[in-house]
Amino acid sequence: MEKNRVILSLLLCGVMLYYAMPHLVLTTSSLQGIFSISWLTFALFVAGGNLSSLLYAPRRKKAGIQKNSVRKPLRQRG
Repeated sequence: MEKNRVILSLLLCGVMLYYAMPHLVLTTSSLQGIFSISWLTFALFVAGGNLSSLLYAPRRKKAGIQKNSVRKPLRQRG
């Protein structure tokens, strides 16, 4: 379930970047340019955070008995 949320967040971030790029002006040094650069910086932080969460998430262990685990008897006979 967690993996689906991260993928959805990453896709939504990509859609927002795709929609915003034509409207952002990076060549001016006015307030509009500062806003554009800061918006892109935060968007790249979001994309990088979601991507690292997706790549470095701990893997779930399979249910059942592990290969190296030692089984203990349910009860000992005397």
